[in-house]
Amino acid sequence: MSTQNISQHIKVTVDAIVFGYNQEQGISVLLIKRKIEPYTLQWALPGGFVHDEETLEEAAERELKEEAGISINYLEQLFTFGKPDRDPRARIISVAYFGLVKSTDFSLFAATDAAEAQWFNIYELPQLAFDHAEILHKAIERLRAKITYEPIGFELLNRKFLFSDLEQLYMKLLGREIDRRNFKRKVMSLGLVVELNEKAPALAAGRPGKLYSFDKEKYQQLKIKGFDLDKLI
Repeated sequence: MSTQNISQHIKVTVDAIVFGYNQEQGISVLLIKRKIEPYTLQWALPGGFVHDEETLEEAAERELKEEAGISINYLEQLFTFGKPDRDPRARIISVAYFGLVKSTDFSLFAATDAAEAQWFNIYELPQLAFDHAEILHKAIERLRAKITYEPIGFELLNRKFLFSDLEQLYMKLLGREIDRRNFKRKVMSLGLVVELNEKAPALAAGRPGKLYSFDKEKYQQLKIKGFDLDKLI
């Protein structure tokens, strides 16, 4: 096909969907309040235009640093969004990235074209600018699918934890109850966690609970080769 008569005026942006986990508050997502047009003072995902000299990943990392004051070690590419009318300024294609972090490890600081940066519970979201509600929905779907074939939790829980902490993590990620007996049997059969010869301090009149930790080597193996928890959670 000849390309001599094709005229394109397409710009490229990146959007970062950073999910945060907190044992008390559950799953949240990082949003920024825009300072500039369009959608001034509306909440949106962190992101912006890709500079000519940087990669997509570098652009996502830069925007998170500029708009929320945080650095994320790893973001996974999610999807490309390119409806012709998704941005009122021009024909803009956005490449979205997502990641999951322990939200208490970060102190947010809004700068550049962001007026505020804040964590929002994924079930209590404000109205979002652009098509960011659609992007976030896609990211939540990917995250929930991902935890059925790849271990998640090593970076989100304390080094020593109650097994109920791991159960709560998965229930909050999935947004529903799980078969706790089958879940524990499956996790233990994978060798993913190790029962320690320690117990957590008893709370009130409750019995002290057994403590567990992740087997780091097994965890890394399962992250590479995956597993199947789907039928048991």
